[in-house]
This record gives sequence, structure tokens and C-alpha cells, in this order.
Amino acid sequence: MYRTLFITAAMLLMTACSTGDRKTTGPADRSATPETVNMLAGLKQAAGEGIMFGHQDDLSYGLGWVYPGGESDVKRVTGDYPAVYGMDMGDIEHRSPVNLDSVPFEDMKVFVRQIWARGGVITLSWHVDNLLTGGTAWDVTSDKAVASLLPGGEKHEEFKTWLDNVAEFLASLKDDKGVAIPVIFRPWHEHTGSWFWWGQDLCTTDEFIALWRFTFNYLCGEKNLHNLLFAYSSGGDIGSTEQYLERYPGDEYVDLMGFDYYQMSDAGNSSFRENVSRVLGIVTEAAVAHGKLAALTEAGYEGIPDSSWWTTVLWPAIENHRISYALVWRNAHNKPGHFYAPYPGQASEQDFITFYNIEETLFQSEVTALSIYKQE
Repeated sequence: MYRTLFITAAMLLMTACSTGDRKTTGPADRSATPETVNMLAGLKQAAGEGIMFGHQDDLSYGLGWVYPGGESDVKRVTGDYPAVYGMDMGDIEHRSPVNLDSVPFEDMKVFVRQIWARGGVITLSWHVDNLLTGGTAWDVTSDKAVASLLPGGEKHEEFKTWLDNVAEFLASLKDDKGVAIPVIFRPWHEHTGSWFWWGQDLCTTDEFIALWRFTFNYLCGEKNLHNLLFAYSSGGDIGSTEQYLERYPGDEYVDLMGFDYYQMSDAGNSSFRENVSRVLGIVTEAAVAHGKLAALTEAGYEGIPDSSWWTTVLWPAIENHRISYALVWRNAHNKPGHFYAPYPGQASEQDFITFYNIEETLFQSEVTALSIYKQE
């Protein structure tokens, strides 16, 4: 009954919001497609009614399988897909046929169409290489990388060609009727840390904001892409609202506020639970003040050795916060122990099923009605 009411309410509000004041309720991109406008409205309604569960690379690979076309470790355990699907565009800047985790971009396009057809939500990150040094996203040997990409910088023109490659991929995400499929784009994430070349100690506040704004304006303006919602996503090392918003690029450049945080050991159960809840309090307060969505954009516990982690750690950390979704990281097929969602026989499998059955956790079957995002 609860979920039926949720879906009905979501459909009604999405219809109402799609015709409302775009300046206050619509996407940061004022030329966003009708489908993208409706997607944002639906996500706002979902927040608080329930929390959508997400999984990175859910359809791409898992424990003991790779690229079969529609398999899912989450579905293998629960009989249902996640509601939110994360993917990464790392290496698209080089026009590589596969991303940095060897997922073919052509397969990603197929997955996006499948997810859209059943009313799921897609979020895209971009672990982009360091154009200045020639290293990976994790190459932090220079504090000039961001500055080099900005207008007037030595790598600016080349950076635009990289954005052209990103835009080409994003523009190709269309359904069988040619409708541009809306996605949540999450660039320059975890910027409050310094493990990526765009991080806190590798550029100034002004440089980071300029990089964000240029990326937004180039994709939405120069490349005429209007199927994007932009997610501002920090690390979990947040002590105050002021710190969280220090590098915020402005309301006209952001649709969703989130952060990433991982648990490192069983001894960290209480600290993970408390810190996630504390930072969610900061993020959701900021999101309300700025009229944005909130989410736990990445989270998890590698290997999930705690058999009750889902119901005694993750759910208590998020249940009292008005967020749209919580996404856990990937289940690598080629890196033993590197998985963040259970698979059949894994220690936390039964607890995950209990988590799945909580009324307020929303998986694909509960949000299929979000296909209302599409304009027929």
C-alpha cells in the first residue's frame, strides 16, 4: 500500500512540477528537455517518500560474470534491479572503445536504453586523465593541472576536444524514438580530498569553480546538450556547511548535492554510521536552502564482511534523511574482494534481502512508474 501511494503521488507531482516555474523548480540548464525536467521533479518527490538504492556498473559485470547483457548481482540476490545505475566515462576523452574498467562504451549505450525503458535512473561519473601530466585521474604530481585547462591555459584547446568526446557520447544516449535520455552527470567529484588532480590541494577555489562552470557552459551551451542534471559531490571529510559549500559553483550550475564515503573496517561500524548521518545532515540542509536534490552519491564497505551491515549500519545512517538515493560501488569481476553489493552466497546476502524488503528502500520494481519522466 505504501509503495502504491508513493508511485501515485510521484506521478501527480511530476506532472504538476513539469509545468511550474522553471526558474525555481527546474534544472540548472534552463533549456533542459521536457524529459529532464520531469526526471528532476520525480526525483525530488522520491526523496523523503523513500530512498532509491543504486549500484555502480550493475549491468556490466559482477562476481563470476562479465558483459552478458542485463545480468545483475543485485537482481541475482533480490529478484529485482537497483533503481539507480552508476557508470563511469573514464577514457572517453581518448575516444577509447572501452572505459577505464574495460566496459565497452557501445554496451553502456545499450544499458542506458534498457534502464530508461524500465524507468531507472542513470548517473555518470568521469575519472578523467590528467591532461597536463599525461597521468591518470589519480596523478597529483602537479598543482597546475586545473589552471592549464581554463581559458588562456596551455591545455585549454585540447581540453575542449576532450569535452567534445564526452559530448558526443552523451548526445548518443537516445531511445528508439530518438529521445535524448536524461542522466545525472557527476563531474569533478570528491574535490574536498586531494587524491584526484582537481582536488582541494591541487587548485584554488576560484580555479575549481571556473572549471565546473566552463564544463557546464561548454556542454549545455557550446555542445547544445540538454539532457543533463549536474551533481556536486564532495568527499566525506566535511565538518561544516561552510566547508561543504566552499567550492560550490552556484545554484545555476547544480541540480544535486551529495558526497562519497566508504567504511574501511568492522571496527568502523559506528563511526561510518555516525559520520554518514552527520554529513547527510549538512548536505540535506544545504540542499533545502538551495532548492536542490540530495543524495549519498557513493558509499560502501569493500567485501561486506559484516553479515548484518545493510540493516545495522547503512540503513540507520540514511533512514532519517531526505535523500533521493544511496549508491554503493561496483562488484569487480577481475579484482578479488573488490565488491560492494552482495551476490548469491555472500555473507550479507540475507541481510540485504531484509534491507530490500524495508518499505522505504526503493528498487527498480517500485520506481518503474518513473517512466512518467518520458514525454510520449
